[in-house]
Amino acid sequence: MKHNLAQDLEQCALPSALEAMGERWSFLILRGALSGIRHFEEFQSTLGIARNILANRLARLVENGIMLRQPMQCDRRKVEYRLTEKGEDLAPAMIALRQWGEKWGCGPISCQVLADGRDRQPIRKMTIQAHDGRTLELSDLVWLCVDEETPVADARSPETVKAA
Repeated sequence: MKHNLAQDLEQCALPSALEAMGERWSFLILRGALSGIRHFEEFQSTLGIARNILANRLARLVENGIMLRQPMQCDRRKVEYRLTEKGEDLAPAMIALRQWGEKWGCGPISCQVLADGRDRQPIRKMTIQAHDGRTLELSDLVWLCVDEETPVADARSPETVKAA
């Protein structure tokens, strides 16, 4: 069965993922949350974002399951925002975007370097890796059609895919 590229692109998860994140402010809020910011006022003062925009973006991130809004344990009148597992899974994409921006001169050069907390060494450049850890180039990639009866979690198994 031959696949139509336009149909395959329509079924791509990227547009939905971008819709869930929103726009620039959502990414900056996520960056703050990945850095440990938890409170509305901290986001507002760190990012310099208008309160109404921040409230809107936080609500959208909560609605999309990326962040969780919950009362603080020590003072139930105060609220904190925490990343969900879904939100934490965005870290590699965020790091890759930052590294891309640094490589191509998008913005000021930062004196801060993301490092491994244990060894205090800078992390490696984010790459596309094969199942065995080899770094792949764009020319090494091919789209495969996963059998419709195969659960997504099993789609990584070479036996369950066929060349598109």
